[in-house]
Amino acid sequence: MRAFTLSDFDFDLPPELVAQHPASERSASRLLDGTGAPAVDRIFNQLPSLLRAGDLLVFNDTRVVKARLFGEKPTGGKLELLVERVLQGAEVVAHMKVSKKPPVGTTLAMAGGFAATLLGRWPEEDGALFRFRFDSPAGEDPYALMARCGHVPLPPYITHTDSADDESRYQTVFARVPGAVAAPTAALHFDAALLAALEARGVQRANVTLHVGAGTFQPVKTEDIAQHQMHAERYEVPEATQRAIAECKARGGRVVAVGTTTVRTLESWAKSGEAAGDTRIFITPGFAFAHVDLLVTNFHLPKSTLMMLVSAFAGYERVMALYAHAIRENYRFFSYGDAMLLARTPTAPC
Repeated sequence: MRAFTLSDFDFDLPPELVAQHPASERSASRLLDGTGAPAVDRIFNQLPSLLRAGDLLVFNDTRVVKARLFGEKPTGGKLELLVERVLQGAEVVAHMKVSKKPPVGTTLAMAGGFAATLLGRWPEEDGALFRFRFDSPAGEDPYALMARCGHVPLPPYITHTDSADDESRYQTVFARVPGAVAAPTAALHFDAALLAALEARGVQRANVTLHVGAGTFQPVKTEDIAQHQMHAERYEVPEATQRAIAECKARGGRVVAVGTTTVRTLESWAKSGEAAGDTRIFITPGFAFAHVDLLVTNFHLPKSTLMMLVSAFAGYERVMALYAHAIRENYRFFSYGDAMLLARTPTAPC
């Protein structure tokens, strides 16, 4: 296999194709069916016709929290926190955007009337994340404070400030476990009517959880992609889902991962043997897949680790050709954009 570099995953995207708002209806987005040749332009609500009775859809049921918080230092300087993880005892881990970092022990006045005390960096002293303790006069825990005072952590390429519409649409209809700072975007296309149609088709469902972190938008900075260090994200594969996958394989069904976060969760479980924990899995061409047969995914950023993942799954040449087709046909890109359906390349083990 050829040695891939960062530049291999670059492409030119007209800025007007970056979706700033979701489609009027979730399942009315476009779907590029890349499972055969030639590719077929479809609407997302046609997905049931592309699946078979006995197939298993696996969703990520993480719930996006309103993790963006604003405040100021005792000196009056403004700052922004993006909560990455909630710890024990009202402590959180967050990214901090500020002109000059305050010293450890500083108490920040946060919008909404609570305090955040800087306890240090996390997990290493030279790391990019900071540990804070939240103190609320009403005794609210961090999740309650974020729900009341926070803002939807929209991706950096979405230029408008968050609104009530974002609060509902940057969230899947089956979101359950709070903890993500970015949505599992492929699942945003599913609504109640589509889920009912899939059930009527005989397609089964199962869930995993991976709390998507802000690191999902972290750029790869080295041309040698093997030097890239992935961010850590928490995941869990419930026993019921483990059984559902085994039963699907036994009956000859196909495991259909909804989103790259689901792929990363299932392959982390396969690689480590651990059904829950933290993962830094980095999937690049040549990766040996253990579970997934089909993938529903949105269109990803140039030079991103997710471009590498989908290229590993469906084949580099195939994926780049599909992206070129999508650009020619004015598909909408990224979190609020359209989707594609991919089949695992025969050369990728499973």
